[in-house]
Amino acid sequence: MDLVEVAPNADPPVCRIMDYGKFKYQASKKMQGGKKKSRAFQAKEIKLRPHTEEHDLGFKVKNLKKFLEKKARVKVTMIFRGREMAYMDAGIAMMQEVAEEVAEFGTVEQPPTREGWRLSMVLVPKSS
Repeated sequence: MDLVEVAPNADPPVCRIMDYGKFKYQASKKMQGGKKKSRAFQAKEIKLRPHTEEHDLGFKVKNLKKFLEKKARVKVTMIFRGREMAYMDAGIAMMQEVAEEVAEFGTVEQPPTREGWRLSMVLVPKSS
């Protein structure tokens, strides 16, 4: 058994007789249990290119709708390489088109923003 100071700032300071090793073990287990119960937000990502064909885009949008139905946040990323950087406005138009197609399932949390050679937008599921 150990004499452990529980509240050093109290007047007078409070001490307790306890098994300090057992106390530390229980505190760490309690912390792990808290981490297990807290759920980090689930984020999915859909990657596009500026010249993604309509059929392929349809599949990506279908998967995006599934993710939003399962209450997951979705990050839509469009990657530009080389001369494709000149088509940034076409990329923004495609992103807005995707947002309109999934409007009944989710809303745009972060509009399309440019990050170097990427264009990204975050969609969140609609709260029912």
